Amino acid sequence: MNIESIGTWAGEVYKALENSDTRMLGMKGLKKATKLKKDETMAALGWLGREGKIVLTENDEELVVALV
Repeated sequence: MNIESIGTWAGEVYKALENSDTRMLGMKGLKKATKLKKDETMAALGWLGREGKIVLTENDEELVVALV
């Protein structure tokens, strides 16, 4: 895992969120849309969170990610 990989994964997560109807996805939907592993997805979310591009909420015990 390196910075370039995390940036690439963040781009994939961002595109998946951008292409969803509601601009938000649960973790299961996000992993399915991106085909990323859990640790890759979490690293990407950290990147996007640091940039202020996402909001995380919890819905029915699932983490939901939405674009700002």
